Amino acid sequence: MLSPKRVKWRRQHRGTWKGMAMRGSKLAFGDFGLAATESGCLTARQLEAGRIAVSRSVKRGGKLWLRVFPDLPLTRKPAETRMGSGKGNPELWVCKILPGRILFEMNGVTREQAAAAFRLAAHKLPFKTRFVARE
Repeated sequence: MLSPKRVKWRRQHRGTWKGMAMRGSKLAFGDFGLAATESGCLTARQLEAGRIAVSRSVKRGGKLWLRVFPDLPLTRKPAETRMGSGKGNPELWVCKILPGRILFEMNGVTREQAAAAFRLAAHKLPFKTRFVARE
């Protein structure tokens, strides 16, 4: 699964999750893409599950780009721990996803193949998505 090799700070603030995606909202590499229509938190496991679903659907044909990277650590405190005594330990890595953000891009396959593959990937993601294609 994806995670940063090293980080400056072990624990981070979660920040705001409002508005539309300003960057990464246009196709840059491939002819077809999967864009988020809702905001949410995409974990490294969910991203990997979507990638595997796409690559298996097109039988490893074409080229696939991941346009997001899980670089935000989410912390959890152990079960049955009293309040206080600091922030918990990092448990998982997530990407902050805003509406309009392109998640995956694909090239070298037909439109029908790409749409079918991205539909399978969309079932693995925790928010609504839409299929986009280059005009």
